[in-house]
Amino acid sequence: MSKMSDSFGRSFPYIRLSITDVCNFKCGYCLPNGYFKVENKPGFLNLDEISNLVAAFTELGVSKIRITGGEPTVRKDFFEVLKNIKSEHEISNLVITTNGYKLNEIAEELIATRINGINISIDSLDRNKFKEITGQDRLPQILEGINILQNKGFKNIKVNAVLLKNVNDSLEEFQNWERFINNNEIDFRYIELMQTGDNLEYFKKYHTSAFVFKKYIESQDWKEISRISDAGPSINYVHSKLKGKFGIIAPYSKDFCSTCNRLRITAKGELRLCLFGNTGTNLRPYLQNQNQKDELIELILKQLRFKKESHYLETGNTGMTPHLASIGG
Repeated sequence: MSKMSDSFGRSFPYIRLSITDVCNFKCGYCLPNGYFKVENKPGFLNLDEISNLVAAFTELGVSKIRITGGEPTVRKDFFEVLKNIKSEHEISNLVITTNGYKLNEIAEELIATRINGINISIDSLDRNKFKEITGQDRLPQILEGINILQNKGFKNIKVNAVLLKNVNDSLEEFQNWERFINNNEIDFRYIELMQTGDNLEYFKKYHTSAFVFKKYIESQDWKEISRISDAGPSINYVHSKLKGKFGIIAPYSKDFCSTCNRLRITAKGELRLCLFGNTGTNLRPYLQNQNQKDELIELILKQLRFKKESHYLETGNTGMTPHLASIGG
């Protein structure tokens, strides 16, 4: 049971841990010009710092960690990070989010790390559209990677797409996904486009409400199911005659924040209480050796008192998030 709770009665069994800001895609909604390397000092959290961080959160009752980026697989010690968390800490649910760039090459090694789940970003099953959105012609390799995972018996695969007006919000796209999840028994979720500090023009052009997809799936007899305690923010749907699940992540919807159950750690060790919060707390000075754990725990619990009831996206306030790669989405 999570020992972390805020002043609104929410508990936090789940952390999203970014291990790098670097990404090798150029998605229009995040890094349209690609990743620009800046003077990287201090660098990203190292293995020992990650281990000390995870040890503290484990003691605070965290049972689920999602490893994110940027693109986490670009880190040279990516597999060591996963193995370390799995072997040294009592994390029952270790999952990753990836763009799947080399999924066909690393699928077997991923299974060997004993991760519990993988989320893969695929914004369209149309190869040309995929290339247009991401700047990379990698869809066949990603789909091959999914096949390898499934053939090896790996079950917990989720696919995410950012919903973009007049790009991937058509009936044809929705039907393609319906066939895909039924054939592959996979969960698929549309994420509503979010405004960040540097994507205002893009947001105005491409934002559309997740309601367009909700309307479609409800018209096809998909039924909403209840949420489990350490699940993410997706509202999920099942169908009596089809395999797989559909989901919707709609950050602009009423009460979106009321079920918040996760905290975020940036790749350089900053605790963020909200994806779009205005403040961050640097945990790094407390990650340098194991005997700092009590101080680290005290700092985390103190910061939780400052977690707000809601983000303020609907007012155009994007907090200190310039783009999603900077905080792990």
